[in-house]
Parts: sequence; structure tokens; C-alpha cells
Amino acid sequence: MKPMFQLDNPAWHSLNEVHQPYALGNEQFKRYAPDVAPFSGINGDTGIPDLLSRYISVGESLYIIGARPPLPPDILIEKELICLQMVCPDMIPPEAPEPITFLTDEHNSALTELINLVQPGYFREKTKMLGDYFGIFKENKLVAVTGERMRMNSFTEISAVVTHPDFTGRGYARQLVAHAVNKNLSDNNIPYLHVAADNLPAIRLYEKLGFETRRKMSFWKIIRR
Repeated sequence: MKPMFQLDNPAWHSLNEVHQPYALGNEQFKRYAPDVAPFSGINGDTGIPDLLSRYISVGESLYIIGARPPLPPDILIEKELICLQMVCPDMIPPEAPEPITFLTDEHNSALTELINLVQPGYFREKTKMLGDYFGIFKENKLVAVTGERMRMNSFTEISAVVTHPDFTGRGYARQLVAHAVNKNLSDNNIPYLHVAADNLPAIRLYEKLGFETRRKMSFWKIIRR
């Protein structure tokens, strides 16, 4: 197994590696561009309050992953989301799958609509540029997706595991997650994901697929007033 210290600060390392083209910030604080993703990472604590005020617009919300940061007076914590960070070290045996479609730019509208229906607030105009997305269609309608988000040289975050409420319980999430996991392991990238610590059904699914909990992580949602 590869050393996993980068996963302790996934946004920071992603923005310094594969996702460097989408980074704003400097050697202490980096964030994704606002139209790409609402995540950021901190390297140390020197000058962080001034950097937050510089790189976050008035009225904008942003997530900082990891330790609670020092904040300037104009930035408040909206909530702390506690997640499990899980890693899948092994291939997932495929089951009789539905046809899986590689989603292109022509699917972006349907992709954005579905993800924001089920998980509002995370998927932005250019989030799809961060990695590959895969979907299942029924009756010419996109009903389930899974994609890739924070990516480093050796690790890929599996994200946007979403099924339309009218089509849950059919195993679509399992098939799509397995597809994304196996694709990354074939490319010598270790798949990982973040799931809310109280989302027990999702955690049970990931454990059945072979994901192992690595650690708990806090996602601090902050807003500039």
C-alpha cells in the first residue's frame, strides 16, 4: 500500500498536484476556483485569517477540510460536517451491470440537475472538469451517477454517488462505484471517498464493496459576511 499522508489534507495536495490549474491561493492557503468546487486546504496556520479574507468573497461559503482554522472577524463557521474518510484497496467484483455511460459535456445539464437535486451545494458549473463521471440512463433519463473529484498523483476521490429518488434500491450506486473504483485501481490510483459519519446506509454499502475507514475528518463550512 502506498503512503497515505496526502489524504490527511486532500484539498491541499490535490490543488498542488493534479488540480493545480484550478487553484487560487499561495503557500499557506489554497482553494478551488469558485465555479469549480467549494473546497480549500491549509498548510500551517501562518497568516490564515488575512488569506481567508483575501480569497473568499463577501457572502460566499467555502469548506476547509481538517483542523479548525483561525478565522478573521468577518468570517463565521456555519457548520462542522464530520465525515469518515474511506479507502478501497482492492478491485470490486462486478455484478450483472446496467449499461454504464461515460458522461460528456453534452450531459452536463442533466448531471448538474441530478446531483443538485440529491446533494445540493457541492456541484458547480465546472466541477465536471475535475475528473470522469459515469451514469446510468433509464427511459432516456439520467437516473444515477458517480464521479471523481479531488485528485492527487496517486489518489482519486470517488464523489457524487447519486441516484434519483424514484430509482433507488436497484443497485445502481453499487455498480457505478465499482466501475469508478476499478477504473482507478487499473490506473494505479487508490480510490478514496468521504461520507457523512451519520450516513449509516451509505457507510454499510461502502464497507460491503471493500472500503475501509481510514480516519474521521471535519469539513468546516465557513461564510464571509
